[in-house]
Amino acid sequence: MVIKYGGNAMKSPELRRAVAREIGELRAELGVVVLHGGGPVIERELKLRGIESRFVDGLRCTSPAAMEAIELALCKLNKELSGEVGEAVGLMGRDSRLLRGELLDRERYGRVGRVTGVNTALLHALLGAGITPVLGCLAVDDGGEVMNVNADTAAGAVAGALGQGIVFLTDVDGVYRQFPDPASLAASLTRAEVEEGRAQGWISGGMLPKVDAALWALEAGAPFAVIASGMTAGVLAAAIRGEAGTRIVP
Repeated sequence: MVIKYGGNAMKSPELRRAVAREIGELRAELGVVVLHGGGPVIERELKLRGIESRFVDGLRCTSPAAMEAIELALCKLNKELSGEVGEAVGLMGRDSRLLRGELLDRERYGRVGRVTGVNTALLHALLGAGITPVLGCLAVDDGGEVMNVNADTAAGAVAGALGQGIVFLTDVDGVYRQFPDPASLAASLTRAEVEEGRAQGWISGGMLPKVDAALWALEAGAPFAVIASGMTAGVLAAAIRGEAGTRIVP
């Protein structure tokens, strides 16, 4: 199982530690790979350095100075989170070229890329030893230079490379057909139903990038993707059992 832990779902240190414990407890049932973002900690580091935070097409424009700040912030968060999960090792794209990538458009976005390859042998070796890999959303190019990658699509690439399902832990309970009516929370959606929801408008706004990430994971090879809230302790196991969140299938 791959778990994408969103930066916005980590704002509370107490909740972050609770979810980390849940991830650690899953080891008794299945191997888990965690990939995390870090929007809030990145914003804080950029502000401390006086670097403007700017987005284009939903992607954080990344100058060389911003790249240095982003890597510093994510590396610190990565080690903290792996320590909270326990029996885990924090890794970035630089480590054994774990995440390989290519830049999208240097002129438009700076050092922002997409994942083109995953060192699955390293992940399998760690999982085989009972260790949980905790990955930060940075990749390296052919020359070993680091790049910023969208955490959702990076997690989808990892799930696809491993051929495993993925849970996106975010700040919403899932996909609603009639938001905010709790009775309209969709337990499961097919790709076709997602496209229908987009066309009819009940999937819109901030939910669009979330379902796009889920569809990307399916396209990459994941058998299913779940969008669930990481804001409540205990939701992770329920999401994996199909009792929480919205499961998106081909």
